[in-house]
Amino acid sequence: SVPWIFAVWAVCGVLSLFGALVCAELASTFPASGGVYVYLREAYSPALGFVYGWAMFWTMHSGIIAAIAMVFARYTGYFIPLGDFGTRAVAVSAVLLLSWVNYRGVRQGSVLQATFTWTKVLAILAIIAIGFALGGDAHEVAVGAASSGGAAPPQGDGMALSDFALALVAGLFAFGGWHMVTYSADETQNPKKTIPRALVIGMLLVTACYMALNAAYLYLLPFEAVATSTRVAADAADAVFGNGGGGVMSAVVLFSAFGAVSGVILAGPRVYYAMAQDGLLFRWAGEVHSKYRTPHRAILLQALWSSVLVATGTYRALFTRAIYTEWIFFGLMALGIFIIRRRKDVRRDYSIWGYPWVPIIFAFSAFGIVINQVLAEPVDSAVGLGLVVIGLPVYYFWSRGNYRRGGQDEAGGNLGDEEGIR
Repeated sequence: SVPWIFAVWAVCGVLSLFGALVCAELASTFPASGGVYVYLREAYSPALGFVYGWAMFWTMHSGIIAAIAMVFARYTGYFIPLGDFGTRAVAVSAVLLLSWVNYRGVRQGSVLQATFTWTKVLAILAIIAIGFALGGDAHEVAVGAASSGGAAPPQGDGMALSDFALALVAGLFAFGGWHMVTYSADETQNPKKTIPRALVIGMLLVTACYMALNAAYLYLLPFEAVATSTRVAADAADAVFGNGGGGVMSAVVLFSAFGAVSGVILAGPRVYYAMAQDGLLFRWAGEVHSKYRTPHRAILLQALWSSVLVATGTYRALFTRAIYTEWIFFGLMALGIFIIRRRKDVRRDYSIWGYPWVPIIFAFSAFGIVINQVLAEPVDSAVGLGLVVIGLPVYYFWSRGNYRRGGQDEAGGNLGDEEGIR
């Protein structure tokens, strides 16, 4: 039902904000590149940090790059017939092009990301305003269809808590990425204040956009159409403008997906750089480009593996089976605040609002989502968890004599240029 739809988006927004607040305190405590990897390493052990980085590269992060690149390619197919091979070729090209932009410098990557972000926000605001201002006729049609029977929203009386939790998993993926802000702390001006501010403002803005967009969709389309649509934004645009509206909205989705891929590509290599500096990845993977000051080899590794996932289609299986495992690490990260606050050798410039309840609620919600996912899809969940757990024996083999926290060597260096990411 409509109220439960908004309940899902609202709860997802609150949980994501709580997670962002957790990251804000940890980022002010450890303003170093690597984000969640660093927090897990500091709170628990290098082993847990390594397993997170392992899962990021092989499944979680690279799989997200591949999945969003395919969204970009499929919407390109709205304008140019591509076929399966052409779709994959466009997706791989997008990954390689944006990796090259980020290879050339943090300034280029951050300027591109800022441009896409502001344009997307303005486009979303325009969609919302136009939908409510000009969509009166479409709304009347939707209301008429519902009153005549067949399209009225179900009341959801029989919905179980487990169904709501499964819906949260999909919603939380839509909100995902807030933790990536912390990955490039070394290249951020005044990270102890900039990153907490970016996290809080960003999550509030994203939540408002999602709630307003869904209100527009449900205003313009019959409930049944929203529930069954695979391109709900384009269908809503068609309802306002006719058949041409879908093309406009597809262009917006293209732009949005391109910017999203750029942001994810920018963030990931900073984790692999931090792992290489700790001796938990090939030393050459932590090399900083002498001219561009970027972790160029980590960027290349990520680009190649993400391209393989696109070309083979294996990202689908990885994505559906392993994406939920990210929330195990998020829950542990939230509980890590209690461990880190007991340490006398660290200082924080930002204290989480609502302590201790915010990190507790977030942690137990994260674990609840994971448990519900395992119960709902035990086989796929076991496969995904197995891909993550494999990282432990790899860590113990790799770390013997190699681990050096934050170490520097001839392949190392400092990330970023003099200005950094604003």
